[in-house]
Amino acid sequence: MSDRIYLSSPDVGEVEEQYVVAAIRSGWIAPLGPDVDGFEAELAARVGVEHAVALSSGTAALHLGLLGLGVGRGDIVLTSSMTFAATANAIVYTGAEPFFIDCELETGNMDAVLLRQALEQLAQEGRTAAAIVPVDLLGKAVNYTQICAIADEYGVPVLADAAESLGATHRGRAAGSFGQASIVSFNGNKIMTTSGGGMLLTDDAALADHVRYLATQARQPVLHYEHTEVGYNYRMSNLLAALGRAQLTRLDEMISRRREMRELYKQLFANVGGVTVFGADGDEADNVWLTSILVDSKATGWSTKDLADALAMDNIECRPLWKPMHAQPVFAGSRATINGTSEALFERGLTLPSGSALTPAQRERVFSGLVGFLSGR
Repeated sequence: MSDRIYLSSPDVGEVEEQYVVAAIRSGWIAPLGPDVDGFEAELAARVGVEHAVALSSGTAALHLGLLGLGVGRGDIVLTSSMTFAATANAIVYTGAEPFFIDCELETGNMDAVLLRQALEQLAQEGRTAAAIVPVDLLGKAVNYTQICAIADEYGVPVLADAAESLGATHRGRAAGSFGQASIVSFNGNKIMTTSGGGMLLTDDAALADHVRYLATQARQPVLHYEHTEVGYNYRMSNLLAALGRAQLTRLDEMISRRREMRELYKQLFANVGGVTVFGADGDEADNVWLTSILVDSKATGWSTKDLADALAMDNIECRPLWKPMHAQPVFAGSRATINGTSEALFERGLTLPSGSALTPAQRERVFSGLVGFLSGR
């Protein structure tokens, strides 16, 4: 069988090797070091914020960001239902309860109308949300103009989950720069990777300092080990930060290659009735992390499962869009404001290989598989 083609493999090469080897030779092998400091400064400058804290994962950044905003046991946090579980899990880590908000059909991002409804419902109950965590789905930034205006109206802080959207923009402003703080992820399948890792980004110096303190086991600044609160071992290592610095120099190049793939998919499906490229409108502001299609099986005569099964025969990975959090068994008891959109997207959506590391031969294999499937239908 042919080598497996993945949705989004890490895109690393000589530049990354040079940075990591230099970090090893510097002697800064243990956590923290000059590459961590450099990575934080460079990413903050790229996004346009004052402070950045390099952490072990995007989930860790969400967890500490929520704690830094004062979220705790018994609180309610409003968040997107159309997302990966890490967003909701981080809320639960704090002892708070997730309250899920459904999405827009065009983007899969949090629906501002439904957000307002949820906040008004809580107000009628004499309650308020401790935070709002909107998620930038598949690399397309949330409509922060609307979301942040509503949050300000109700006096609720925003922690933006930009795990998937580094390099994207909203109205000319970089994803990762919205709300009281934002987080990004450098997981192995993201637009750029540090193998594992994440970053909290903010203009709030006190918040950044508190997150940095919590991430290093909440050690007090004394010679012996003194702790007045529970901390976490969440800091990024110097070696992984070196990898991140190298990746950051190539971010625009990697986005460009993913955009090429998106354009090829748009051309392929342009004349296929019942198939649309998800979120393609306005994708000039998108980082095109992943490209998905939506399939109307009544119009096509075939389903996303039919296509996925056919591509799997040639060892090509594809996956459905996220199963909404309100439909997940683990969150069956959670509150939600739902309009059915995220469930429809889950039912109709299929994500195709999108990575910048795809070779010409791999691209050809993917498109040959797609053309062969469509011609047979």
